[in-house]
Amino acid sequence: MSSLRIRYQTIEFDDVDIHVRTLRDKQQFLDVEGVAAKLGISSATWPLFGIVWVSGEVLAHLMFDYMVAGKRILEVGCGIALASLVLNHRRADITATDYHPEAGHFLLENVQLNKGKEIPFVRTGWGDEDSGLGEFDLVIGSDLLYEPNHVELLSGFINQHAKPHCEVILVDPGRGHHARFSKKMVCLGYAHSQWKAAHADQLTQPFRGQILRYHR
Repeated sequence: MSSLRIRYQTIEFDDVDIHVRTLRDKQQFLDVEGVAAKLGISSATWPLFGIVWVSGEVLAHLMFDYMVAGKRILEVGCGIALASLVLNHRRADITATDYHPEAGHFLLENVQLNKGKEIPFVRTGWGDEDSGLGEFDLVIGSDLLYEPNHVELLSGFINQHAKPHCEVILVDPGRGHHARFSKKMVCLGYAHSQWKAAHADQLTQPFRGQILRYHR
């Protein structure tokens, strides 16, 4: 494959339209210089960053009217960064991160597509040394706990970048690791609660997971 096939979508949030340029499907792959391979990203997992997933929709709908005034916000594992785009529309102080080498490029194009201000982006892994991101009042993410080892990696990364008083919101579709993750976060000093997602009629697919909240 010499080029990527892409698609353009418009996702509605009440009377606000957010436009996104995404990969056409999960069959897309382009790693000409082997950058992703060097990072340990296989051809099978390569396209996952570039799709709008229902967990990302749930997070974006939640952020559409969430209390974010005066908060410094970090989206972890942003992928196509739909929640960041919604927050950027609200002129929130949002920074995005992802491990994938193409995530930042797609984010830049989608910011321009929505005529928004630049969203700071840092390509970093959860186990990397201090990326210089600093600390945040609110950390958000969706569908992050893919593998068992992600429990330790993600909790450590979040804790590294959380202010002494911080809130964490994660949307989890139910991959089986959130209970261990919640126990780890409680051990790190966070209180934990969870609830079912709203906006079911506005989602492109059914969502049977939950929203996880941690705060201290």
